Amino acid sequence: MELDPLAAESRAARRRALRALLARPLRTAGTDDEVLRLIRRHAPELREWLAAETGWRLVVDAESARLFKTVATTAEATYPARDGKGKAPFGRRRYVLLCLALSVLEAADAQVTLGRLAEGVLVAASDPELTATGLAFTLGRRDERSDLVAVVRLLLSLGLLERVAGDEDAYLSQAGDALYDVHRRVLASILTGARGASTIDATEFEGRLAELTAEPVPDTDDLRNRALRQRLTRRLLDEPVVYYDELADDERAYLVGQRHAITRRVEEATGLATEMRAEGIAMVDPDDELTDVRMPEQRTDGHVALLVAEYLAERASAGQPVPLARLRTYVRQQAVEHASYWRRGVTEPGADAELLATALDKLRALRLVADAPSGPDEPAAVVARPAIARYALDAPTIRDRQTDSAPAGANGRARSAKNKGDRR
Repeated sequence: MELDPLAAESRAARRRALRALLARPLRTAGTDDEVLRLIRRHAPELREWLAAETGWRLVVDAESARLFKTVATTAEATYPARDGKGKAPFGRRRYVLLCLALSVLEAADAQVTLGRLAEGVLVAASDPELTATGLAFTLGRRDERSDLVAVVRLLLSLGLLERVAGDEDAYLSQAGDALYDVHRRVLASILTGARGASTIDATEFEGRLAELTAEPVPDTDDLRNRALRQRLTRRLLDEPVVYYDELADDERAYLVGQRHAITRRVEEATGLATEMRAEGIAMVDPDDELTDVRMPEQRTDGHVALLVAEYLAERASAGQPVPLARLRTYVRQQAVEHASYWRRGVTEPGADAELLATALDKLRALRLVADAPSGPDEPAAVVARPAIARYALDAPTIRDRQTDSAPAGANGRARSAKNKGDRR
């Protein structure tokens, strides 16, 4: 049944609001005013849908809209924090600095300078329990200050800090400082765990993570089915591909039986399109907005990732590991072939390892490859996952010059993208 124009317009607006929250779960006044107004307008319907289908909580106030997402699995390591597109992912050191900076800001005044924030971080970092782990912060070297600046820029992008004067580069070069307003309401909404970290008893990392993300165990069949539906919907919204063989037995059985109902509700709410295969399900975004990892992409790294995907799709037998050494050889050969299109230095010794590592990071994030188990006598290798088959090239078709070419599908796009390199 077709919706009347007003109902259709309202549904489209709700969809835009939900997509905005899925793309960035924290929206703040000043930087996201238009989106924030849209979310406020549809907040009741969004809260109802999110609570029923995902179990996620949506809090909207005058300064921000915060979607408190709960991860479906803690085993996924391909969503690192970054202080900007194309920047290096956060490692252990930066995550620790982020936590220390948040603790300092919690007790800070309404305004703080970067220098004062750094002093507070140094005091917090001197805690004996932290130093016993081997982490030490002096912020005396430029690379140490760069880590703190990356944390501050992440907080700026989240809307927790707002720059009033100065800039981070001046602090980095020890030529000046920067002054920020601290948005305390946004600060209070940063953490999304169901439990406070101080209430956790486990001492090992995995145990602490499990307690931090643990949810109540349902005690009736209806509640258990609801919890299954919510976990699976989270995965469909968050992960590029949900493979059946990675699900627990009860999750797999539920998804197989309810996949049409679950995906239909996701499609209606978000505008995503369902792609079902024997191996699993992917929710595809026709507008290419709800992903932070795109493929195909231009420039050297994007081209390398596409070529590696094509290589694995065409040559890797299902489930058979492909040694990294073989992939390095292939990348090295491609670097010579495309040297005039790719950025400078790609043919220098060791460049193939860096190019391959960047490509595999992208393919892992897109769930196209997985690391193969390795041991003392087994070389490092990757396994191609089923979804990578979309990047295989079909055999060429010879057409009469008088006829029009058929429109290119995924394979045609992959083929044409091979010629799109540049030196950036």
